[in-house]
Amino acid sequence: MRTFLLSLVAILEILVSIQHVSKIYPLYKRPIDRLIEAIPLLAEKRSTEFWALRDVNIRVEKGEFFALVGPNGSGKSTLLQVAAGILQPSRGRVTTKGRVAALLELGAGFNPEFTGRENVYLNGEIMGIKRGEIDTIFPNIVAFAEIGEFMDRPVKEYSSGMYVRLAFATAIHVEPEILIVDEALAVGDAVFANRCIRKLEELKERKVTILFVSHDLGIVKRLADRAALLIHGEVAALGKPSDVVNRYIGLVHELQLREHTEPDKVGSYRHGDGGSRITAVDLVGERTSVMNGETVKIRVRAEILRDMESPQVGLLIRNRLGLDIWGTNTVLEGIDLGCWKAGEVMEVNFSFDCLLTRGEYTLTVATQNQDGSSQDWIDDRMTITVIDAKDVAGVIHWPVRIEWGKS
Repeated sequence: MRTFLLSLVAILEILVSIQHVSKIYPLYKRPIDRLIEAIPLLAEKRSTEFWALRDVNIRVEKGEFFALVGPNGSGKSTLLQVAAGILQPSRGRVTTKGRVAALLELGAGFNPEFTGRENVYLNGEIMGIKRGEIDTIFPNIVAFAEIGEFMDRPVKEYSSGMYVRLAFATAIHVEPEILIVDEALAVGDAVFANRCIRKLEELKERKVTILFVSHDLGIVKRLADRAALLIHGEVAALGKPSDVVNRYIGLVHELQLREHTEPDKVGSYRHGDGGSRITAVDLVGERTSVMNGETVKIRVRAEILRDMESPQVGLLIRNRLGLDIWGTNTVLEGIDLGCWKAGEVMEVNFSFDCLLTRGEYTLTVATQNQDGSSQDWIDDRMTITVIDAKDVAGVIHWPVRIEWGKS
């Protein structure tokens, strides 16, 4: 009985349930083929099927920030439109619990002939919000959007940035229980984008369920609780944002390599063409922690598996959220590693002063070809703990000199 009740509670906490969802579009070579196929007496199939989504299963829990990543054409926007109820799935079903506010592709949701003010009220009424409630939140929408006198101009006169400002401001102020956002931060200036991120963080703290698409992988790592990678309409990876993003980056590298040659099979978080293989990465001194301000020495060893000229070796440091903090390689540092024969072992030692603040960081290492493509790339190869006696904001602890006096 207890197990049944726990399962029931878990089900009740799921606000977005996407079950075996597929979306299929018929493709025709000529417009007339659509008409011919529709004639019952002919019963002649003139179309081919395009699967925008194929058997997608995702559950988003109450208060969860869930991100979708993937290349263009992978089905991310289609999935959001299905989740928002704008598109009906060809197969499977979607259920949502609670008030849904959706900010999808530019142009969806607003009537271009209506003014911004009229569209705000229309959107609110469609969502079942009483006019009095909209009157109360309208000043907040105006303040957030910052489009001035254009609030009373037809939306068709808006720039893309103004449109997104108003659409985002409207979506976040109607008190949604589920917020669906499709690449809203790609349009607009940096100030507005930062304001949007702070608002998303606030909504996350308030336990609003958020389904989010973005090509900014740093934002995904920073904000998301879980993420999914879509490839050709299918879920290729599902889990921690840092793992999903690393899988995505690895697949991109593999696809790039296939344009030139067929690579060896590689793992999810280790990829490359196999020209060399990293055999050891050490923080010199047989330790895993360093003090802020001290010199860090990292040794990378790699076995050369084919003859090559001027390879590269690089490092990348990420914080605990998976955001890239700093990276370099031998070419950026002006070092030419020369010519190598298959069977030789290359050792490269990096030395730098640690300016990081207190916390845990991961070290990603890579060997690369002259053109920057990967031979052997290993994400988050080791964890480094930085110890610092001083509390400093951010991730960099720069030495500071302060002079002061009375004037």
